[in-house]
Amino acid sequence: MNDCKDPEQLLQFYQQMYKIRAFDEQANELYLRHIMPGLTHMYIGEEAVAVGVCEALTDADYITSTHRGHGHCLAKGARFDRMFAELLGKKAGYCAGKGGSMHIADQECNNLGANAIVGGSAGIATGAGLSIKMRGSDQVAVCFFGEGALGEGLLYEVMNMAQLWNLPVIYACEDNLYNQYTHFSETTAGTLLGRPQAFGMLAVDVDGQDVKAVYSAASEIVQRARSGGGPAFLLCHTYRYRGHHVGDIDRTYYRSKEEENYWMTERDPLKILSQWMIENKLADPQVFEQIEKEIQQEVNEAVQFAINAPYPDVSEVDQHVYA
Repeated sequence: MNDCKDPEQLLQFYQQMYKIRAFDEQANELYLRHIMPGLTHMYIGEEAVAVGVCEALTDADYITSTHRGHGHCLAKGARFDRMFAELLGKKAGYCAGKGGSMHIADQECNNLGANAIVGGSAGIATGAGLSIKMRGSDQVAVCFFGEGALGEGLLYEVMNMAQLWNLPVIYACEDNLYNQYTHFSETTAGTLLGRPQAFGMLAVDVDGQDVKAVYSAASEIVQRARSGGGPAFLLCHTYRYRGHHVGDIDRTYYRSKEEENYWMTERDPLKILSQWMIENKLADPQVFEQIEKEIQQEVNEAVQFAINAPYPDVSEVDQHVYA
């Protein structure tokens, strides 16, 4: 396994994870203040998955995202200002304000887009993998999705194709335990790893709260795919700290406060990394405080930029709309 112990790289992991958390905390505030239209699905608690996987990729590699996609976008290189602008429907956003929270795409970073349809981006990522193979490049495509997507037929169709055609696609399953308000054990028969294994696909199980573990596992299967070894399935066990969406406030009817408290206090990906680095004398506590302070300043400036940015002109309403 690729066991990362480089302090500079580990601090990069922490910085990226904190960026995601700070962004989504502010997105929630914008919603509560009635500044952001529509809903958002926060990624808080799952930061180690997006960062661990995307840090194993190059700028040229592709990703596809989900309705809970802010973390993937930021981990792949998206900017705060344009992200917030997109959430607020402003012209400066990545999709000129027309995509909103659940449909952000960033072609410059080879982020082929978030998707509000559960499992909806699986075909896009697999198509990118086919394109890579036909062009003979050494790129890799990663498809992020939640365990709820294991109930969608499209995912099995494309995993079958990817395995048959030996495509360089990584299927990154974020198992946060709940399909909206239902525990996955009530919706998903058999084992989660058994699904890809039925196709003969390499399937790897990893602690999704440990960014070092995610990065290590992702690095190996990404390199394998890049060198012609074919697709793989990465199962990351994680947890969303907030509700399914910003309106899901009282969650006690489907999960307990004790469960939430355990994950938030004992399994926080930022705490796990920072405490490990401090215990192993790779960083002082003040380093993390400085990182957080600087990122919070970036967030505040980006929010103000987005609030002040203009909306698209009404004449643009039918531009870049194809269906």
